[in-house]
Parts: sequence; C-alpha cells; structure tokens
Amino acid sequence: MAVLHSAPRFASNEGVIDAISEAISVWLIEAHEAHGEVIFRVERDATARVLQILRDEHAYQQLMEIAGADYPSRPERFEVVYMLQSLTKNHRIMVKCSASEDTPVPTVTTLWPNAGWLEREVFDMYGVTFAGNPDLRRILTDYGFEGHPFRKDFPMTGYTELRYSEEEKRVVYEPVVLAQEMRSFDFLSPWEGADYVLPGDEKSRGAPSVAEPKTTEKPADTGAGKAANEAAAKPVADGAPKDSGKPAPGAPDATSKEGGR
Repeated sequence: MAVLHSAPRFASNEGVIDAISEAISVWLIEAHEAHGEVIFRVERDATARVLQILRDEHAYQQLMEIAGADYPSRPERFEVVYMLQSLTKNHRIMVKCSASEDTPVPTVTTLWPNAGWLEREVFDMYGVTFAGNPDLRRILTDYGFEGHPFRKDFPMTGYTELRYSEEEKRVVYEPVVLAQEMRSFDFLSPWEGADYVLPGDEKSRGAPSVAEPKTTEKPADTGAGKAANEAAAKPVADGAPKDSGKPAPGAPDATSKEGGR
C-alpha cells in the first residue's frame, strides 16, 4: 500500500519571498532568489528573532547548517549563513547576516540545540563570536591554535607545524620554516624561452636532418596491393574449426539454495 505524505515531492519557490518578507519586513535588508535558492539578508541583532518566526510561523523546523564566508574588502567582512529546512513543505531557505570580528551575532542555541556545535565551527574557522553561546570554544583546530584558518588572509602553510621529537619523546610545536636552499627563482616562463637548459632537454638532439624526405610512389612501397589482399583472405590455419550446423548446447539447470536439483 502506498504511503502518502503531506509534503510535496518538488517544492516551488513561488510566493515564498513575498510571504516571508512581509512577516520579517522590520528586520529585512533584502531578499532574492539565486541558483534555485531563496535568500534573505537580515539585520544582525535580529537574527535570532527572525529565525524564531521562520520556525514557529512558517514551519521551517530544522536548522541544517550554519556556514561562514569572508569578504575582506567589506566593512563587515564576515557573513554568517543559516540554512533552514521545512519537513512539511519539503522546502529550504537561507538567511544571512553580516558581522565583523568585534560585533557578536546572537546565538540560536535556544532555538536549536545543534546550533552549539555549528556556531563553534564558525567561531573556530572565522573568528565570529556568538553572544549567548554557553560553550563557545574551538572545535576543529588543536589546543593553543592561533588564528582562524578560513580567513582569506590566513597563510596556506599556517604559522606553526608539529612533529615528534626523538630527543624530547613528545610532539613539539615549531614555527613554520620554508627552506629556500634548493629553490631557484628566475621568474622566466619556459614557454617564453629560458636562457638555460631545462630538465630533460639534454636528451634531445634537435630535429633530424634529412636531405631528401622519403615518399611512397606506388602501393608496393607500403606493402599494400592485390597480393596482400589475397594473402589476407586465406584462412589462418588449415585445421581451423568448422561450423557443424548443430545448435550449441544450452546452459545447465539452476541449482537450489541447498545445492541439489
């Protein structure tokens, strides 16, 4: 028997922006649809209030994710993105707010308990703080880690590296050192022509010098022709099997699970 569910299989974005914009118009900065996603940008201080309205009055019951983004050129360089899902509507929306390093975002741990770990990830990776989070500490990086790895100005190599020290019999942290002894920078592109021999070029002897190019003037020079065609038509071997005209035997009967007939 088929099980029917009230949620549609494919949810439409039609009318969603108008309905939600009217409910949160006091705190709404802008709303638009991009790449099939409905996105609302709201005031930072009203984030928790807006998300509560979406949960209680518009049936977006689940907080699926909290993500961050870094735009260093903006006055408030960080963007916090909340992704909500409605199980009864089979629909998702995104709510965004801007923040800086010294402007905390209200926590939503009072609305969704799973927001605790999600806010800790954004704090760890970007340095965005969440006012009211009861356990705002790092969650992905190690103890004593300095900096926030997902910021655009964070170096790819980091600031410290760790290794096991045989002398101290423990893992030690050291500043990152990029050895330059074996590196040579001439700022020349190999495609533009360097003034030195590139690795592998010493094996090349240059283009072959041919006084008169070899050409084929008749089919016999290539091995083709009437004689070659007659040789190809002959059987491979005198004892090759011949077709008897009898049908091939069929496949054996399938055995049972116990191994018998």
